[in-house]
Parts: sequence; C-alpha cells; structure tokens
Amino acid sequence: MSEASSGEETRFVPYEVALKVVGAVMEEEHLEEPDRRILTVYDIENRELCWFDAEEIMAELAEQEGGLPKKADEAKAKAVELILRQIPVWALKGRQEEQGS
Repeated sequence: MSEASSGEETRFVPYEVALKVVGAVMEEEHLEEPDRRILTVYDIENRELCWFDAEEIMAELAEQEGGLPKKADEAKAKAVELILRQIPVWALKGRQEEQGS
C-alpha cells in the first residue's frame, strides 16, 4: 500500500465508512514497473485515495478463501470487498480536512 507512515501500525477506517466514501477500485498498470498491476482506490468524487498491489491482494484473497474464485467477476468483487476493509485512515485525512473548510 502506498504512503504508509514508517514505524506506525496502519489503522483502517470502518467498513461502513469505506462503503460511503469509495467510489471505485480500478486495476491499473504501475507507472514505474510495466509488468506490475495496482488497484487504485478512488473516492466518490473521483479523487485517488490510495492503492494496493494487485498480486498481494489476490494472494491474501486466495489465502482467506482457500483459493481464488473461478469466475473473474466474483474474484474482482471479493478483492474489492477485501480492499474496502483495508482503507487506511491516512487516505481519508486530507478529504476530511477539505470538507471541514
């Protein structure tokens, strides 16, 4: 995951908050590593919040599920569900400050 503070344990926003804030999770090519895919998380106003390494998320999903779902749509839905449970608090910090001003 990008932009995590070094030495600090990452705290996640509650799942219910993530459901209200996240507008999309898009699979994209990593800018600096052409053969690497990332899952970029955007808010409901299409602003980037954070990103996850696609291979790491799929490996975590396979571990939790005892393998990956055979259907691509089901695998994607479960990967998004997993990501929604791992949105770091720092990813929403700037968004909350903008809303307060």
